[in-house]
Amino acid sequence: MSKGAAFFDLDRTLISGVSVLPLGVAAWRQGFATNREIARWAWDAVMFKMFGDKGNEAAADNTRRDLLMRIAGASVESMKSLEAEVTPDLIARVRPESRELIEMHHSHDRDTWIVSASPQPLVEPLAAALGMTGAIGTKGEIVDGHYTGNLDGPFVYGPGKAEAVEKLAHDRGYDLDLSYAYSDSSSDLPMLELVGHPVAVNPDAELASVARQRGWPIVIFARKTKRALAVAGMTASLIGSGLVGYAIGRRRTR
Repeated sequence: MSKGAAFFDLDRTLISGVSVLPLGVAAWRQGFATNREIARWAWDAVMFKMFGDKGNEAAADNTRRDLLMRIAGASVESMKSLEAEVTPDLIARVRPESRELIEMHHSHDRDTWIVSASPQPLVEPLAAALGMTGAIGTKGEIVDGHYTGNLDGPFVYGPGKAEAVEKLAHDRGYDLDLSYAYSDSSSDLPMLELVGHPVAVNPDAELASVARQRGWPIVIFARKTKRALAVAGMTASLIGSGLVGYAIGRRRTR
């Protein structure tokens, strides 16, 4: 008998805030990013967290591409420490409402998946920690045990995310008409339109408009977890220190 599944966008849906910020901070601490880069990434993350529109989301996704390029040459083994640092932070950001939804879908015998543009090594352990079936993320190319800085497969964003869900449904035998998808962003309309039960979570203006027109459920989750509130202060500090460092650097080069 066919069964449905539930697909969860990550940023501002499953978790409060954006995954790229803790990933960027961890990369900065381990020498994969400069002060100027982490300041820019932090600013992009804050803008997307606050407003969630397509322009800010595109900036956040460009950060993910930047990170893939920055780790070029790094070994798979060396990246495990970065993943270990980021995963607890993401777990702490998971919304209580998201956990309840995951449990609800499991009680109805539906598999649950994270589908995100974030790197596969980041979303996979998070899904495992939450007891989910699995995760689909963007994969970096690996040659001889080292990252090349190139993509291995599509960037799991927009149409690429829908493509990934369709392939997964085909491979697993999911009935998409019986399936659910959750997202906050209009960029995920291709994924939401695939399933019989799309749900807009804290939607941006465009997605909210589409959801009202089509009669899709709109749900409002708590905007911030305790961890997100704590990280907000750290973000402001990073932005400030990064901009100060940039200003000092400019003065010294004059």
